[in-house]
Amino acid sequence: MYMEYVPKEAEKLVDSVDKALSLLECFSDTQAEMTLKELSECTGMNKSRILRLCGTLSAHGFLVRRRGSLYSLGPSLLMLGKMYERSNSLISIARPIMKDLALLTGESVKLFVIEEKKRICLARELGPSPLNYSIKEGEALPLLAGAGGKVLLAYAATEFLDEVLKHGVERVTPVTIVKRDELLQELAAVKHQGYAISKGEMVCEVAGIAAPVFNHENKVIASLAVAGPIQRFTEETIKTKLADLLDASNTLSCLLGYPNK
Repeated sequence: MYMEYVPKEAEKLVDSVDKALSLLECFSDTQAEMTLKELSECTGMNKSRILRLCGTLSAHGFLVRRRGSLYSLGPSLLMLGKMYERSNSLISIARPIMKDLALLTGESVKLFVIEEKKRICLARELGPSPLNYSIKEGEALPLLAGAGGKVLLAYAATEFLDEVLKHGVERVTPVTIVKRDELLQELAAVKHQGYAISKGEMVCEVAGIAAPVFNHENKVIASLAVAGPIQRFTEETIKTKLADLLDASNTLSCLLGYPNK
């Protein structure tokens, strides 16, 4: 997993700050306003302490007191969120995770997104081996062949998938899946298991594994892929590489606000 260096003293929690943040975490889409009683039930804190913490948070704009004793999230959170959004693009967040993953797996790592009916390599990191499967950042590849494309299609809207399949599937290599029914079964399996594996689908001598990257709206916005010479992707090594990949994709999803990772 990608981890930032954290000094030991930073691991010690400041109780009042910890409790104040736990109050903010009580709010959700389904509970945008909360009473003191509800906040107490959510956090286990007594009402007098919650009242003091809410007063402090309100003074800094992190909470707003509504009618009666109702509280809701305040505008300071929106401003901080916008600053985070501006300073943390998908690429800038993914880059250090991709570098770590390349070192862990020994393979090249790519981040793919959908553009029109292709997948675009948004970012890449080469592995430490002199023998890498290398594509350029910005390069367009087919959606219907390779692990990175299959992940994107597996989570795509049905209408988009139908549009992509409307004119048939181009055979890239002898093992590319071109029959519609077989491809749909493959995509269903990818979505069920949460990752894709391909061997020789894009390039005969290359294998790859890929996993979805989710955002704060629970939508797949990219696929994170590990690829390299097919001889380095045995049944045993795939298990190890896949564990590292899923760990990395989960970390990236978390940093993008996905709540279920």
